[in-house]
Amino acid sequence: MRILLVEDDALLGDGIHAGLKLAGYAVDWARDGESARLALLDQHYQACVLDLGLPRRDGLDVLRGLRARGDGTPVLILTARDRGEDKVGGLDAGADDYLTKPFDLAELQARLRALIRRAAGAPAPVLRHGDIALDPAGRRVTRDGQAVPLSAREYALLHDLLAHRGRIRSRAELEESLYAWGEEAESNTVEVYIHHLRKKLGADLIRTVRGLGYIVGDAP
Repeated sequence: MRILLVEDDALLGDGIHAGLKLAGYAVDWARDGESARLALLDQHYQACVLDLGLPRRDGLDVLRGLRARGDGTPVLILTARDRGEDKVGGLDAGADDYLTKPFDLAELQARLRALIRRAAGAPAPVLRHGDIALDPAGRRVTRDGQAVPLSAREYALLHDLLAHRGRIRSRAELEESLYAWGEEAESNTVEVYIHHLRKKLGADLIRTVRGLGYIVGDAP
């Protein structure tokens, strides 16, 4: 799952960036509003964590522009502006959630998980397919109730496929979900991780749709 973090405070941004990476997200970090605007135009994100008081372009302006062009990317405002009218203004501008600083990183991660679930139309906290279960909160995968150890990339790939169950995901879309800015994927990376997941979770879990990509479950 790929997240855009928009935060101009270097120390705070570094902590959030590190925490989200440890939680298994691919994180792009924009340090000003104009960079955030361009990133949101160029890239699809599962969610955006957006500060408001930003250099070059205010966060609310970034948010309004996003919604004006019909982009439904889930946005969590993370800001020191804690007055009631600020919260109302942010939510009315199109934010999906609002968290004020100082904050607990575990709460931020839980709110992100909830936003991503709702956006994917999967309100249940655990993703399931057959005897496979993936718990995003605990970053735990089980098969028939037994824990299955996965690498960080294997987990992220499985998470993406389960979150889009019944939809074909192209290799480009999967790479886009797995890798943040500055992280380059080798030409056969996705195929290698798919191979590993099939060995660990069953050969029939992930189907290859020739010329299109990969899918968990049946396409509608």
